[in-house]
Amino acid sequence: MSFTYPKTEKLKSQKLIEQLFSEGKSISAYPLRMVYLQTNFEDDNIRFKTGVSVSKRNFKNAVDRNHIKRLLREAYRLNKSEYFNNILSSYALMILYIGKDGTDFDSVDKKMKDLLGAFSKKVSSL
Repeated sequence: MSFTYPKTEKLKSQKLIEQLFSEGKSISAYPLRMVYLQTNFEDDNIRFKTGVSVSKRNFKNAVDRNHIKRLLREAYRLNKSEYFNNILSSYALMILYIGKDGTDFDSVDKKMKDLLGAFSKKVSSL
């Protein structure tokens, strides 16, 4: 798995997002939370579709929300190949930033590693 995050791996289907939040399970590594759901995609060689979200309630300015979303996507992009190589099933993932204050890349990267490690451990035990 490469260090890319192409358009085909982005979670954009409104129907799938609604299903993810209604039926999915979650894991937390504060200030990050991941909601995941095992699913099948039309394209067989895609195993993960991932989206990121930051609460408008906690971050009123769009600039702040977009900055944190960029940090989340970059941390995911750099770390996904390390944790997802062994997983054979297809999953839809949504990574939420639930903290109330701003952050920097180092702390987001560390928490992303914790979150992806917990997800990998939980999924591989199934």
